[in-house]
This record gives sequence, C-alpha cells and structure tokens, in this order.
Amino acid sequence: MAAEPGLGPAPASAAPPAPARPPLLRELLLVTALFLVYKFGRLFANGHETRAFRNADRVWDAERAIHLPGEGTIQRLLLHGEPLIHAANTYYAAVHFPATIAFLAWLYWRRPAHYLWSRRVLALVTGAALALHLLVPLAPPRMLAASGLVDTARVYGPSVYGATPEADSMANQFAAMPSLHFGWALMVAIGLIAATRSRWRALWLLHPLLTLLVIVGTANHYWFDALAAAALLGLALLAVRAPGRPTAPPPAPRPPGAAPLPVGALR
Repeated sequence: MAAEPGLGPAPASAAPPAPARPPLLRELLLVTALFLVYKFGRLFANGHETRAFRNADRVWDAERAIHLPGEGTIQRLLLHGEPLIHAANTYYAAVHFPATIAFLAWLYWRRPAHYLWSRRVLALVTGAALALHLLVPLAPPRMLAASGLVDTARVYGPSVYGATPEADSMANQFAAMPSLHFGWALMVAIGLIAATRSRWRALWLLHPLLTLLVIVGTANHYWFDALAAAALLGLALLAVRAPGRPTAPPPAPRPPGAAPLPVGALR
C-alpha cells in the first residue's frame, strides 16, 4: 500500500548554500583601503620620540623582570653568518604583505566564507593595532641603547626604513607594539588551517613561528609586541563568527501522528 501523503519519513534538511563570492571590485577597494590605512595611518604617530623611548625602557625592564629570554639570544643565532641575517632581513621586508595578499586572494577564489571571515578579523586587528600605535608609541629594540642589539637591516640590508625616524616619510618607526608582522602571519596560519583539510595543514604555523624569530632577531620587535598582537587577534577571533560555527540547533523532527505541542512550546 502506498504511504499516505505526509506520513512518510521527513526529508533530510538541505545543506545551507555555499556563500556567494563577494564582488571583486568592492573587495579590491576594501583591501586597498585597509593597506592604505595601515601604511599611512601610522604616520600620525610620528613626533613622539620621548614617549616612545620611555615606553621602550619600560617594556625592556618588564621583559627582564619576568625573565623572558633576551632578544639578543635570537639575534646572535642569526649573526652566525651574513647570508642568514641577510635572509632574515629580506623575509622581514618582502614576505609580510605579499604573503597576506596571497592568502586573501586564495581564500577569495577557493573559500569565500573563510575569506570574509579572515578579512573581517584582519581589519579588526589592524584597526586596533593602529589605535595602540597612536596611544602607546614604542621605539623598537634596535633603537634602544640598553638592548645592545644590532640594527641588522641597516648594517647588512635590505632595510625598509629611512636612515632616521624623522626622515622616514612612509612608516612610523615608533609603532613597535603590537607587531602586525606577527599578528597577520598568525592569522594567515589560522585561516589556512581552518580552510583546508590536509593532514599537514598544521605546518602553516611555521610561518608565524619564523616571522617571530625574524622580527625579534632583526631587533625590530620585542617579545611583548608579538604577545600583544596575539592577544588582539584572539579578541578579534572571538568577535567574528567563523565559518561553520554551529548556531542554535534546529528542533528535532516529530514523528507522524504525534500529539500537538502545548501552547508556547515553540517559543
């Protein structure tokens, strides 16, 4: 006998449709705006040298007070050979932006939902970092006499900064904390781990690890700069819902012929 209409098994719920890829022109404009805000917004923090060096002394003393390993430990490893330190300087100068742009481009083409999530997280982290750069100017360890560190980019090259902070028209050299080099690299790794299913995807964490060693070993950042970036990224990840994060579960299907639910049960 054929089953009566409505008494057969409930059809399986359809999977949610894949998110549409956002318009390319709009995304190019948004990412370009993010880049320009990052690049030129830092310039508004120039002119606070006294505060920047005072804050640098405090950061250096705080790291020693809690017995963090000195940044010089990493730098001495890099200074074992000129090709190694030159490679570290090149990594610092040339990988930061291209790696992030390549990450966003791949997600945009292959994982639109993860692209939107990652772009929003990066925008939040960058905005918060720029605010901290303005509120807490900080001289990098390469400028701090107490650190005893070498400005490796100036000595061995290549360098992305002007010879003096006052003459640098493209970057605020007193914007050490937080380190967006590290924050962005960590988000690239997290985003790729979340968006891929390879058993080797955890190896993407080598990118932020190598970035950390480079920014510290070249004396461009303190350990605390990376910790601050990681904290900001953690807050941004909490604020932006990741793709696939479960929402409220749907109600369980009711068997055919079940008694009606009491009034108010579906609220």
